[in-house]
Amino acid sequence: MSYCLNPHCSKPENPDDVKFCLTCGTKLLLKERYRATKPIGQGGFGRTFLAVDEDKPSKPPCVIKQFYPQAQGTNTVQKAIELFNQEAVQLDELGQHPQIPALLAYCTQDDRQYLVQEFINGLNLAQELANRGAFNEIQIRQLLKDLLTVLQFCHTKQVIHRDIKPENIIRRGSDNKLVIVDFGAAKSTAGEALNRTGTSIGSPEYVAPEQMRGRAIFASDLYSLGVTCINLLTGRSPFDSYDTHNAAWVWRQYLQNPISNDLGNIIDKMVETIPSRRYQTTDAVIKDLNIQSPAVIPPTIISQPVKQNLPTSPPAVVPQTPSQLEKELLELKTQFTGGKVQPQNVTPQPSVSTNNPPQKDAVDKDLEEMKAKFLGNG
Repeated sequence: MSYCLNPHCSKPENPDDVKFCLTCGTKLLLKERYRATKPIGQGGFGRTFLAVDEDKPSKPPCVIKQFYPQAQGTNTVQKAIELFNQEAVQLDELGQHPQIPALLAYCTQDDRQYLVQEFINGLNLAQELANRGAFNEIQIRQLLKDLLTVLQFCHTKQVIHRDIKPENIIRRGSDNKLVIVDFGAAKSTAGEALNRTGTSIGSPEYVAPEQMRGRAIFASDLYSLGVTCINLLTGRSPFDSYDTHNAAWVWRQYLQNPISNDLGNIIDKMVETIPSRRYQTTDAVIKDLNIQSPAVIPPTIISQPVKQNLPTSPPAVVPQTPSQLEKELLELKTQFTGGKVQPQNVTPQPSVSTNNPPQKDAVDKDLEEMKAKFLGNG
């Protein structure tokens, strides 16, 4: 099927072998190449379509984003135009990364702007959470390692994504890799002060406090990624995991699966509301993750979903080494036999063997039994 891109068309569905809409006459192929097949999303500033690339023999799928602002007001529309153009520029610069959708085309047709990008086939993490339930520690650690390198690439290019959330992270079906999408809110810091007041953009549940005031920094993306982890670990809205009365995160009490304190502390540092207390770079988070890998985490150091008052285990008895025991038994024997106590740093000389070795006396037998008990052989 071909889907007409004219937002005012009364019957946009068309056969896939025609080039013009049978209802309104609008050209169906974008740039004589990309054919929309069905709408997959709509927002205040545009629509998104699943499409195919007719120029290639395999007709691979792609995504068409149409700029179609429905908001009123000159300033709002102008800002929307800037954001749409900005996304094209960002994708053009960042699309070479394997975990960022590639920009295929950017054009104007019938007085409307369009952006065509690579289609990422898979579920986003919000859908994955709904289908499979809360994440565990191994999944969160892998998620962080995957996405921190992508953010590291973006930040190296002086780009702040500004809208990291589960809906904008897709697990690609072909290789199970996580892909960051929707760079419409992304902002380049090149040529401008990082703390210059700008526009507050992003999803309120995941956006950093300083970004709400229009002062996004690189650490703002780390905050949003940390909040994303909280959502995936608890299955709850981040708003429900924050105590506004005490200005503190309380997400650990809503965990669906236990996690180590090390991972919990990393996430806590990622979501610090005061930027200076937060991780400043992706490298810093990656370093802590590598230091506290699952292989070196003591199994007893975990955060439980519900606090429990467990009884304290008695201290383990450290068994004495055979060398220490033998020395003490030797001293005990000399006391029983009236002999002189031999210094601990002197090894007793072996007795000279004879043809008819004497039988062990009662003291030796008792000492052998004590030694066996202490060593766990009795």
